[in-house]
Amino acid sequence: MIIIKSRDEIEKIRESSRIVAEVLQTLREFIRPGITTWALNKKAEEVIKKRKARAAFKGYKPSFGSGAYPAALCVSINEEVIHGIPSTRRVIKEGDIVSMDVGVCYKGYYGDGATTVAVGEVEDRVKELLKVAEEALYRGIEAARVGNRVGDISFAVQSYVESHGFSVIREFVGHGVGKRIHEEPPVPNFGEPGRGPLLKEGMTIAIEPMVAVGSGEVRIKEDGWTAVTVDGSWAAHFEHTIAVLEEGPRILTEL
Repeated sequence: MIIIKSRDEIEKIRESSRIVAEVLQTLREFIRPGITTWALNKKAEEVIKKRKARAAFKGYKPSFGSGAYPAALCVSINEEVIHGIPSTRRVIKEGDIVSMDVGVCYKGYYGDGATTVAVGEVEDRVKELLKVAEEALYRGIEAARVGNRVGDISFAVQSYVESHGFSVIREFVGHGVGKRIHEEPPVPNFGEPGRGPLLKEGMTIAIEPMVAVGSGEVRIKEDGWTAVTVDGSWAAHFEHTIAVLEEGPRILTEL
């Protein structure tokens, strides 16, 4: 069931989403070659604790039976698409691209966001990957208007990504956000315009393009969480939590 939120509830989701934005901004400033992915996780936890919030992912148990997620942050490097588990043994190197995904619960409401950054210099095609994936997010947000349908968001993302020769990841989707980190409806990054659930005022959703240089097919690593591209091509992930309002979409995961 899709849950429509009041303006007051949207403001509460905005509060948690603002903390998400603060975490991601802090991590963008903190990340550098030579640090571990666990150091990023620790920094994220520091910000969340400072804001008296709770890390939404830590202890999260999905329906597909991989066990509880052990960290506050998902850190995925290069060919890793999403759900990379932070480790004291995983060191970030010059030339990596690093996707960071975080969820926060504050006063009973959730926010969810992600970004991908280049660490040092990367080749031009990788720079284009990041640019296209992020722009696809904003194309999807622009389509999130009252009276449109979820398929309009999906088509906006897919058509933009594929017009630049990249692939969307189809196995993972965006989702509703509210009193739970994952609510209805699912928001795929591919689809047909005019299809899917009707977008109504008060819906709050996370739109999150996951984009690969190669085919976009993925597999799950032995840890039961980390999704990687089958062909080893690099991938990027961007996400905002937004509210669908009569006056247009409002991004909640912004400072």
